Amino acid sequence: MFILGSLVVGGDAAATAHNILTHEALFRLGFLVSVAGVAFHLVWGLLMYQLLRPVQRTVAAIAILLILTCCAMQALTALLYLAPLLVLQGPAAGQTRDLAYALVQLDGAAFNVDLVFFGLWCVLTGWLIWRSGFLPRLLGVLLALDGVGWTLYLWPPLATFVFPAIAAASAVAELPLMAWLLIRGVDSERWTERALADAPGEGAGRASAAARTPA
Repeated sequence: MFILGSLVVGGDAAATAHNILTHEALFRLGFLVSVAGVAFHLVWGLLMYQLLRPVQRTVAAIAILLILTCCAMQALTALLYLAPLLVLQGPAAGQTRDLAYALVQLDGAAFNVDLVFFGLWCVLTGWLIWRSGFLPRLLGVLLALDGVGWTLYLWPPLATFVFPAIAAASAVAELPLMAWLLIRGVDSERWTERALADAPGEGAGRASAAARTPA
């Protein structure tokens, strides 16, 4: 997003095309980062699903569907991101500047849809954290508010206008959550209680096995 933003000149297809071709290596780096982002989001979403599933299975399932949709859109934006360069390097490159610029705009529109699905995932994940009991409730509230901010990309002009607030909410919510999970982790005792309550049959089996075990 930041790399593309540094190369695109609003309303000037010729200048945008010139920047992309002149800084091709930087532009391709942006594509690689986009693809890596898809992989990281998939792993992050799966880990959060495994962590929060004991809280409420249905909500956790909806959340994983949202993040999978988000990743699919993110993969699409990666392809659209590369499209302007392929067009500009084609045989009729001199006549395709306007098309390349239109593809840049289409990539931006697809990325906005991606952000909406990510925002919905943040809202549901924040709710699950708030209900969990094994993570601080404040982290859940902050993540849910962060998600509301990203969903404003349903109307991009509004989201662009309040983007500084959205970016601040993202930093305040997402970075502390990742830091907490890396440094403190979850309350393992409460998580285990949740997991056993979520699978009563499994919990009963373990209790029965423990009762049969000689002292």
